[in-house]
Amino acid sequence: MQGADPVLTVAQMRAAETGAAPDLDAMYALMQRAGAGVADIVFRISAGREVLIVCGPGNNGGDGYVAARVLRSRGANVRVVAASAPRSALARRASRAWGGPVEDLIGDEPVRPAPVFVDAVFGAGQSRTIDWCFMESLLVLAKRAGTCVAVDLPTGISSDSGSALASNTLPVHLTLAIGALKPAHILPSAMLNCGEIRRVDIGLDLAGIPVRTLARPAIPRPANDIHKYTRGMVGVIAGEMPGAARLAATAAARAGAGYVVIYGDDAGGPASLVHRPLSDAELMDDRLDAVVIGPGLGRSNAARERIDWLLRSRNLLTVILDADALDLFDPQAVGARNGRTILTPHIGEYRRMAERLGLRHDGSLDMFAEMQADREAMAAGGDLPVLVRKGSTTYVVGRKGVVVSPRGNRWLSTAGTGDVLAGTIAAMAAVYGKHGQDMVDAASAGVWLHAEAARRLKASFIAD
Repeated sequence: MQGADPVLTVAQMRAAETGAAPDLDAMYALMQRAGAGVADIVFRISAGREVLIVCGPGNNGGDGYVAARVLRSRGANVRVVAASAPRSALARRASRAWGGPVEDLIGDEPVRPAPVFVDAVFGAGQSRTIDWCFMESLLVLAKRAGTCVAVDLPTGISSDSGSALASNTLPVHLTLAIGALKPAHILPSAMLNCGEIRRVDIGLDLAGIPVRTLARPAIPRPANDIHKYTRGMVGVIAGEMPGAARLAATAAARAGAGYVVIYGDDAGGPASLVHRPLSDAELMDDRLDAVVIGPGLGRSNAARERIDWLLRSRNLLTVILDADALDLFDPQAVGARNGRTILTPHIGEYRRMAERLGLRHDGSLDMFAEMQADREAMAAGGDLPVLVRKGSTTYVVGRKGVVVSPRGNRWLSTAGTGDVLAGTIAAMAAVYGKHGQDMVDAASAGVWLHAEAARRLKASFIAD
């Protein structure tokens, strides 16, 4: 999807920087861009208030020294505090270029707070537990600031795992991700500690990065000569709890499908929904583009047989397996469909189905590592389905890569929203399929629409 931000581990980021800047001068040019990008944003949000930048000993501190110099050149009231003396060659060079006063964070006199606090201490490079006394000094300054900004990552958060490296975290309002987002920016364990996240582009070529954040989708619009069938036809199979199928069908209709049918013993829902008996003949309708099965289905032998028939009978139809269907499907039947299946598990369902699909979930991997492991399994298998793993961070995996939707809307934590997501994805699968577009993009569009609806409605949001 266009406009999405790449997500890189520390090792990937270093490799990208090394590829773009093979010598020290070129690396310093990258630092200049990073620091200037930080300065530009801090200058605007400071609105004339005093800025205090705390610089660490490494390259993150170097970014801070560059930002301070640029802010000073623009007339900002800026002070610099050293958490410790610069140690890297780039940080020393940036410190010399700053050339102004440098206060000592751990000195005889306490550092005077400022309205705008910028944390440029460790960034993505931090990996060891941070001393309590050191962290306390930062906390005093951060808590007394009106605005707290972190360069790359707040001090006390591990970049790759999102785990805490200190007993307390800084009260950060804004995190400026340098070059690319890092795993901690999208993982539930850390992203809420980062406040708002903005990326500072430093000119790296990151086109081939397989993990990217979800952007607003470019959903294909109906053509002038379109009608209800060519716009996209979605079927939803009802089961033991038909209300769940009704939620999925209503969502498919509201998300843009031209024609939505509920198959089975249910007569409820909006008048626009079509109700038909569940039979093999009905499901052989050539106009069908996508079918949802699983919401409220039950786990009987008849349900298992229906899923198996649906997966094996038509190769061109996109099947969305949700809820009960995720415990009943045959992995070989899914694999034989060559990517025309979308699985939508939450974490519990994911754990139960991972082994059957050859995905790795043994408790030793954090979520970002699981994303990459899932992508590698998809790429190696060549014919595995599209996977939508639901949660506070939802991600979509296909053969081409991973699309991550961080900061899942908290208002989605209500009954039936998973059924709504399945129907929304089905509508997007039908619409995108009509235009010959990728099912990863279709599933990602469904995830975006689902979260955006909840974001707009907030407390008034219910699944219906």
